[in-house]
Amino acid sequence: MSKYEEVRDLVASLEADFEAFYEKGNKAAGVRVRKGMQDLKAMAQDIRVDVQARKNA
Repeated sequence: MSKYEEVRDLVASLEADFEAFYEKGNKAAGVRVRKGMQDLKAMAQDIRVDVQARKNA
């Protein structure tokens, strides 16, 4: 479950940047959102690989 907690924490940490970008138009916050989403994508891929390996074991 630690991987789930990592994903949840990452999404929660991006909340302020999402608000700053979409509500206030802060472009620097948009860069942080994009980086965070890229990190989320990598985490999701790692989880998918782990789940597949456990399923096939």
